[in-house]
Amino acid sequence: MTVVLGIGVPATLPDLLQAAEQADRDGLDHVSIADHPYGARALDAYAAIGWVLARTERINGLVNVTNLPLRPAPILARTASTLAALSGGRLVLGLGAGGAPDRISAMGGRQQTPREAVDAFEEAMVLIRSLTTAGPAVTSAGPRYPVKAIPPVAAQGLQIWTGSNGPRSLAATGRRADGWIPGHAADWLSETYRTARPIIDAAALAVGRTPGDVATIYNFPGAITDRPLDRTRDDEGRWIGGSVAQWVEELTGAVLEHGAAGFTYFPRGDASYESSAARWAQEIAPAVRAATS
Repeated sequence: MTVVLGIGVPATLPDLLQAAEQADRDGLDHVSIADHPYGARALDAYAAIGWVLARTERINGLVNVTNLPLRPAPILARTASTLAALSGGRLVLGLGAGGAPDRISAMGGRQQTPREAVDAFEEAMVLIRSLTTAGPAVTSAGPRYPVKAIPPVAAQGLQIWTGSNGPRSLAATGRRADGWIPGHAADWLSETYRTARPIIDAAALAVGRTPGDVATIYNFPGAITDRPLDRTRDDEGRWIGGSVAQWVEELTGAVLEHGAAGFTYFPRGDASYESSAARWAQEIAPAVRAATS
């Protein structure tokens, strides 16, 4: 198993570019940018990820996750194909049905019921696959994304990782996606994971896929400390952090014992972002790769 190890980068300039370039030099697998365009200082996630891909050489870019109601699926497919072509295939397409409906409406996005949002989410995955895979022109009656005779532009190896939480969106993930990012930074020991992952697996099997076709990649925040902590999880069982050795032990166990496929690290604690990012990339990531290879 090859575990993927990435990092969430700051959403401000010049910190974003500096962090992404350093992650690339340090050999991480992906950098993650959130798609929350609501704040006054917020960057557009796809403009930012395009610039990051232009300034790096080998690392993948991930929008974690794309706010689908603000980015219609046919245009998102063209964006994905373009960035994949320009970067040599270094884009991972993160996709979500759209949280924060009030903010989406404030940005001019379509108002949807939760059911409508999930229906659009699955329809979008099907359409994006068609529009990023070599083949004949694509026509679809929708109902949410009707297109007529649109030629696809192949994006070789494009993966879709979803951020999904409810039963219907989890089932759509099992049927359509390549990866799942559990919501609210839930990890392999959480009740969220224990109840959600079987829904994905059952949906995958129902359409002739296997559970292994949908990797689990965790958003994983925490502090990297100089000394070991007496407790690495809080009273609710959520990971707090610990020393480098404690991180390596925890993540290695997640891969070997719980089937984790990857992690996106989000620095927390008193240490600077730069310090935590360096320890993640230069000490923890290589040790986890070595222990799980």
